[in-house]
Amino acid sequence: MITLTLLPFFVPSAVIRLYGELAHFGAGVFLLIQLISIISFITWLNDCCQSDKYADRCHFHVMLLATIAYVVCILGVILMYIWYVPEASCLLNIFFITWTLVLLQLMTSVSLHPKVNAGFLTPGFMGLYVVFLCWCAIRSEPPETKCIKKSEGEIKQDWLTIISFVVAVLAIVIATFSTGIDSKCFQFRKDESEAEDDVPYGFGFFHFVFATGAMYFAMLLVSWNTNHTVKKWTIDVGWTSTWVRIVNEWLAVCLYIWMLIAPIIWKNRQAAESSV
Repeated sequence: MITLTLLPFFVPSAVIRLYGELAHFGAGVFLLIQLISIISFITWLNDCCQSDKYADRCHFHVMLLATIAYVVCILGVILMYIWYVPEASCLLNIFFITWTLVLLQLMTSVSLHPKVNAGFLTPGFMGLYVVFLCWCAIRSEPPETKCIKKSEGEIKQDWLTIISFVVAVLAIVIATFSTGIDSKCFQFRKDESEAEDDVPYGFGFFHFVFATGAMYFAMLLVSWNTNHTVKKWTIDVGWTSTWVRIVNEWLAVCLYIWMLIAPIIWKNRQAAESSV
């Protein structure tokens, strides 16, 4: 372990630059894996609550959680308008926040469609995730941006950066562990019988997720740009970081909607083939 930790300090610069280029791709793969894992967990939770065994018992709790989720989403959107749109000329931030609100409405409409009937819980939780991604994207804008209100003091801004960094590290570690263990949601084949001595996760997939998670963490440290110098207290700050978060947000909504409508499309296709 110590050898692996010290080895990068003796690796030639050309190898480090090559790793930096590969890390862009690996970090994108990690974000995609994380999205699928989060959406799978949300849909699994919703299916459990809607099952015959727990439907009556969980009805009140589901409605309460969904209501809280939507209230937090709307409150988050309002606060982003207040904090990050101080002037009418902040068109990009207005677009980001307004489009997030539109995506929230779109997810809710698709989820409540009679053929989907997924309820309020999944779009509410996905709304929380989408609003959080939008907030992170706007927070990643360069400090020179006039649409970002500066803190009253540098110390306050420094502590906010440190806290955000620590939270990001914890989130990455948790996401890497949970995604690496829950590899079944990425196996696109029918369920197979498990032996008694089978482990609940795949070693190869677990380490693959950890490797891509390390690449994602490296991209955060250099703000997704390996060709510029990072200034003090500017972890994950820059237009590249902002657009990575925004694209991640839009991709999350697309994946969520696809996971809702894909079974319906598949059933209709099977019905059409059987009728021929």
